[in-house]
Amino acid sequence: MILEVKDLKKHYPVKKSYKETKMVKALDGVSFSVAKQKTLGIVGESGCGKSTLAKSLMALEERSGGQINYEGSDMHSLNSKEFKSAIQMIFQDPYSSLNPRKKAWQLISEPLLINTDLSKKECFDRSVELMTKVGLRPEMAERYPHMFSGGQRQRLGIARALALHPKILICDEPVSALDVSIQAQVLNLLMELQDELGLTYLFISHDLHVVNHISDEILVMYLGKIVEYGTREKVFDQSLHPYTKALIASSPSVDSKGDKGPPISGELPSPLNPPTGCAFHKRCPIATQRCSEVEPLLEEKNGRMVACLEV
Repeated sequence: MILEVKDLKKHYPVKKSYKETKMVKALDGVSFSVAKQKTLGIVGESGCGKSTLAKSLMALEERSGGQINYEGSDMHSLNSKEFKSAIQMIFQDPYSSLNPRKKAWQLISEPLLINTDLSKKECFDRSVELMTKVGLRPEMAERYPHMFSGGQRQRLGIARALALHPKILICDEPVSALDVSIQAQVLNLLMELQDELGLTYLFISHDLHVVNHISDEILVMYLGKIVEYGTREKVFDQSLHPYTKALIASSPSVDSKGDKGPPISGELPSPLNPPTGCAFHKRCPIATQRCSEVEPLLEEKNGRMVACLEV
């Protein structure tokens, strides 16, 4: 496994009053692994911890506990250059993630100027090479971000993420801000780059159709915990957890062969005051009294990991 995450936690203290401080458990014991050249899709509602997971893996947020191993070693024991050559991130919004005052080649070459000994000319040549690889013409190198379309800007973001030859890319909703036709082009590009460069992806998205298309395995999160985790076929076609079924039922674009169940109802509970027992029990169509009292463990059931007392 190229990436192994064990019992990862990220807790934020929130001061409620002069004496009382509560903890928001944005991540609470998340464990998974990703094999080389595979794609792990991460899904869940807003507020379930997907972006916090991405930031923790990128060391943009300091973890509260747990371990992140990259090729068998603690990822955060790597020095800065090793870390940046191991993992990079493609951001959600191609409009705000690019400096509007820099030309395309400067945006791509910035990681090279900071982390390598390449000359300015070599950085320019490498930037043009990367632009060509992601489907942008070399003559676009002198253009500013506002001169590109949304899909082209996201291609710039992908080129910049590839500059230091990373082995893992975290894709944080990389197509959600794009038109549907452009989404397909960017997804196909990502899949081609994965085959060509041997990349490993963590793909975060609200769009289950997109995740189903690109992922080898699926991780479903709810209120900072994993509720179902397994292969794409198991999770989408043979869903077990009521939350997974509700997500799929709420997404008409997903062609699932399994029993989708009723669509999701209610709102995500406050992370400051989560329900006792199973965090999903107040919205769950099959919940029993036991679900409000006992917190389910993530256990293997029917070929995947599920945290549910009633399946």
